[in-house]
Amino acid sequence: MGRTCSFAIFARVLFSHHMIDNKTTSLPRHLAIIMDGNGRWAKSRKLPRVAGHREGARTVDKTVTYCRKMGIKVLTLFAFSSQNWSRPSLEIKALMALLSDYITSERRTILDNNIRLTAIGALDELPDKPRKALFDLMEVSSSNTGMTLCLALSYGGKEEIVAAAKSIAKKVASGELNPDSINSEIFDSHLWSSNLGPVDLLVRTSGEIRVSNFLLWSAAYAEFFFCKKMWPDFMEADIDAAIQAFSNRDRRFGQIDSAKKG
Repeated sequence: MGRTCSFAIFARVLFSHHMIDNKTTSLPRHLAIIMDGNGRWAKSRKLPRVAGHREGARTVDKTVTYCRKMGIKVLTLFAFSSQNWSRPSLEIKALMALLSDYITSERRTILDNNIRLTAIGALDELPDKPRKALFDLMEVSSSNTGMTLCLALSYGGKEEIVAAAKSIAKKVASGELNPDSINSEIFDSHLWSSNLGPVDLLVRTSGEIRVSNFLLWSAAYAEFFFCKKMWPDFMEADIDAAIQAFSNRDRRFGQIDSAKKG
């Protein structure tokens, strides 16, 4: 298939109007995307890596708009990982500038489309400018109900679990929480992503087949869809393909297939 995604051709033929029929297709409530391949996209075109990140930001804009129209309730985008801080300082500076630009340029779109912006991760590690712009837009959009857009920034799945464990340990030490009462629900409530709900569909671009420390707890029962396209080349039809694949799967959550019951 070269650079096309699995099922992509099938999806383009089936959905001639380029929008999935929500009446016949099961939409994931929570769609999470690992936006991978910006650097390789740029390298293949003999461009600097920042050019790939800039093009990837345009794909973010299109993806958010399309998911809002489709009726996705929660969209989480892996924008910057805890491990990305080890990249060259010039690239980090460019990425933070792009983050600031995105928040500023998309402010009107987010507010006009009833989107609630939120973020997860060690947000205090972000530079002042993008952090302040992010927190401001999170506050003014907090009452919006159309879709939740979550940016995972300075985020790592292991780091999220460790942070939750520390928070619980402090409550146990202070006598606020009985250790015998700790269960998965209580642990979940201490996670950065607790208000997002479980991931239903996790998509990764660029052909890599791994989760890369992303939403390890909430993706426990997620369906996975891996796409060979680099993130800047990811299109609406590829979202259709991923959702069609999701719709065709039997989500049993450890139980028996409903068709085999009895």
